[in-house]
Amino acid sequence: MPPLESPPSEQATPPPRAQALKELALLFFRLGTTAFGGPAAHIAMMEDEVVRRRHWLSREEFVDLLGAANLIPGPNSTELAIHIGHRLAGWPGLLVAGSCFILPAFLIVSAIAWGYARFGALPDVSALLHGVKAVIIAVVLQALWGLSRTVVKTRLAAVVGLGATTAAFLGVNELWLLLLAGLAVLAWRMAERARAHREEPLSLSPWPLALPLSLGASAAPFSQQGLFLFFLKVGSVLYGSGYVLLAFLRADLVERFGWLTEAQLLDAVAVGQVTPGPVFTTATFIGYVLGGPTGAVVATVGIFLPAFFFVAVSGPLVPRLRRSWAAGAFLDGVNVASLALMAVVTWDLGRAALVDAWTVGLAALSALLLIRYRVNSVWLVLGGAAVGWLVGAGFMKA
Repeated sequence: MPPLESPPSEQATPPPRAQALKELALLFFRLGTTAFGGPAAHIAMMEDEVVRRRHWLSREEFVDLLGAANLIPGPNSTELAIHIGHRLAGWPGLLVAGSCFILPAFLIVSAIAWGYARFGALPDVSALLHGVKAVIIAVVLQALWGLSRTVVKTRLAAVVGLGATTAAFLGVNELWLLLLAGLAVLAWRMAERARAHREEPLSLSPWPLALPLSLGASAAPFSQQGLFLFFLKVGSVLYGSGYVLLAFLRADLVERFGWLTEAQLLDAVAVGQVTPGPVFTTATFIGYVLGGPTGAVVATVGIFLPAFFFVAVSGPLVPRLRRSWAAGAFLDGVNVASLALMAVVTWDLGRAALVDAWTVGLAALSALLLIRYRVNSVWLVLGGAAVGWLVGAGFMKA
């Protein structure tokens, strides 16, 4: 099945490599500084910048990279940033995009960890985040609408998407859901080819699926080497949401090693959730608490290093997948399932964020500004933070 053509206004026009490196650095550093809301929000903001505004990638290319990021372990939005960098500027782009997306979050979380280690408490930013979360719902919904029009173009895609959404709501493991959706579309396309008597040899490109491994760990005193190896393991095998990350951290750092208390772990997860950029910078906070600035660097490198490796291995295969009808069919199914997962996360975010009249109104206004006036999502996020602060300070009626 040949790739669909984008509308003229959305044709991919990547810049020359030297210019691309500079623009990638500026864009992902800004996103790393302002992208609140977790992976679904990060993906939506990347789609807004890379597809709608800059036209560096078509929507088809973007969702292919999103599907590829979902098939490997690690932080999906960070891996998507790395994929985008690799597609636009090769290996240097891979390093620049990923590093610039991670660096602001690393610096912000390290500063918070310094204050936490010094004063033993976290700053209260709940009022600001109340406004940010309402805006994020509009940003994610706008991205979902645009991407779904690209991905869900057939009855088969609609049926697979509905099934994947239902399965996600029922708690089916994300990796199984992606694999089954891909196999379902592949099986249907194979049956169609057989019925049309156009059989040809099945040519599936190899895909480096990194399934969770059982890596044992035993109680040990704290060391920087042990910290690095632990987070390297987590970054290499972790699929799923921040709740899965919490389970990994609690099992080893609290129960097995005894390096953290329950309260410290919950504070670390909270910092990862409320700061911009990758949620995996929870590792930065933990590293600082356990080993100071050196520990923060060691933990951050450990948890993100596998993402660069997996994208480096899998990234060059994505265009080849599209040249194979069988692998392309599998990737089509994965793309539909990826959007289904994103929709379920958005539903959960919406239930938590839209809790009163002013948050619903802020989300509606943000959607209008995004769709009708194409206001940059970064400005909307900053505006949401300002409105949240004003409401929290009592300057506006809640």
